[in-house]
Amino acid sequence: MMKRKFVALLTAGLMTIGAGCAVFAEDVDFSAVNTVIKGQLTVGTEAGFAPYEYMVGDEVVGIDMDIAAKIAEKLGVELVVKNEAFDGALLEVQQGKVDLVAAGVSVSEERMKVMDFSDKYVDSKDVVVVKADKPAVEEATIDGLKGKVVGVQQGNIADLWVTDSTEAKSVQRYTQFVQAAQDLANGKIDAIVMDEAPAMELVAANDALMIMEGDPLFEDSYAIAIKKGNDQMTAAVNAVIAELKESGELDEIIAAHTGAAESETEAEE
Repeated sequence: MMKRKFVALLTAGLMTIGAGCAVFAEDVDFSAVNTVIKGQLTVGTEAGFAPYEYMVGDEVVGIDMDIAAKIAEKLGVELVVKNEAFDGALLEVQQGKVDLVAAGVSVSEERMKVMDFSDKYVDSKDVVVVKADKPAVEEATIDGLKGKVVGVQQGNIADLWVTDSTEAKSVQRYTQFVQAAQDLANGKIDAIVMDEAPAMELVAANDALMIMEGDPLFEDSYAIAIKKGNDQMTAAVNAVIAELKESGELDEIIAAHTGAAESETEAEE
């Protein structure tokens, strides 16, 4: 029930970032879009952020990967996924070493100064994850995090928010949430601040952890990161996102991976 409710909230919030009209496939010349490597769409991601990106065997799958596959299909090129550290992926798209970053990337004013973004495809909520039996945090608020050791994914929006908005004792930065989960379960950190969707997957796979009740700490939006000034690619990506929304396929993608990521995690236990 919790999963289905979350998907409904997720898809209900879909909208575009800009105030302009949506770009549709018939408005875009996909053949005119250049990629970093001819014949392929190189997408940077960090595959520890289920259900957006996660591993099934040796393959990176997830909501973002399905969207990326649709973009590659429209461009008529092969999809090549580069699994790397989150902050490294964002640096590479700025440098033009990858075409896109599809990794649950939050849109912020600071990031918009150095990279472009597609229209957003999902709204997210950030929550607090703690130990289930002896939570070291009393409430999921800014005050509740005061004086605590807080884990975040390095370089993501929660990292920036915790650093700038709380009086945490220290901020422990991780490249993967599974590492943060282990440290939290072992009492090395007091809490993790992260997006609700991967938080649900994380606690489903670890009975020692839980999401604190209460209002979200903050809300943000996910979009695909693109090199600054690459207007052709931005238009192409926006057209695909608009088409997926209009057809209802984006809802199906989100629903499919929200359940599948948990099943895959349980199978690995």
